[in-house]
Amino acid sequence: MITAIYAGLCALLMVRLAMRVISLRWEKRVKLGDGEQVDLRTAIRAHGNASEYIPIGLILLFMLEYNGLPPVLLHMLGISFVYGRYVHARGLLTNSLRQRMKGMNFTLNIILAMAIANIALAILKMFGLMH
Repeated sequence: MITAIYAGLCALLMVRLAMRVISLRWEKRVKLGDGEQVDLRTAIRAHGNASEYIPIGLILLFMLEYNGLPPVLLHMLGISFVYGRYVHARGLLTNSLRQRMKGMNFTLNIILAMAIANIALAILKMFGLMH
């Protein structure tokens, strides 16, 4: 149930990023590709980057929820993940290297933490050390 909140927030971010691409395509009259337009290329990459990282983040969060990680920890991870994705997208769209780096640091560190937590929970459950 908790993952649903963060999946919804990520979906809203994805829709916003897609709308930016669509708007620029209309404005620049570009049907396919980026038409050599830097701002359109950047918007496409912001959407693409979110599409690349959001699925694994949500899968990892869901598995932690499924395996019984306490809700407060799930919310901390979910908030941090969404924040990282938002900051990164904003950094790309505003050409802020600082924000892009901050967003990627949040994203990758949260993905790493969730991956390690999932492995640890699976091992504990496998050996009957956790229910």
